Amino acid sequence: MNELFSEFVMIYTTYIETPIGLMLAGATSEGICLFDFEHRHMMSSIQKRLCDGLETTTTEGEHWHFATLRAQAIEYFNGTRKTFDLPLHLVGTDFQKRVWEALLQIPYAETRSYKQQSIALGNEKAIRAVAGANGENGIAIIVPCHRVIGENGSLTGYGGGLWRKKWLLEHEIKHSGKTSQLSIFE
Repeated sequence: MNELFSEFVMIYTTYIETPIGLMLAGATSEGICLFDFEHRHMMSSIQKRLCDGLETTTTEGEHWHFATLRAQAIEYFNGTRKTFDLPLHLVGTDFQKRVWEALLQIPYAETRSYKQQSIALGNEKAIRAVAGANGENGIAIIVPCHRVIGENGSLTGYGGGLWRKKWLLEHEIKHSGKTSQLSIFE
């Protein structure tokens, strides 16, 4: 048993329908540990990392965190929620967790380049490592890796597909009242 956890940890999973596709949600007693697109090509490796990191397995079923997740996801997709306020259970390496925590600092309807994210983490040369950790993020939208773009303002990489990244950025800009500075919207 993982020494960090004094009790058995189970990951409960369920599916949540969104305007951009079905998403698989996962929760432990500590918080949401998974919220990602059902058919994402990295889904099996993300689930394996969660199970290995927590030394557990998943089971389908309801969890008390899912009610909050569903309510906040509906508000986000309706354009009324700009930040999420629910407990997260980040499972990964220390570096991955630092990258994901930095993602949480990117404001709604704003973007950062991978280079800016690397600089914020204190290592400008870690661009590829940061991009890799972003790709391993299994809590889409809430941990907003969709807000990270190429240095020239272009869309680059997104586990859920570039069309979803574009949709999410357009959605946030529309509901923020801001105008886009991104080349993708020209």
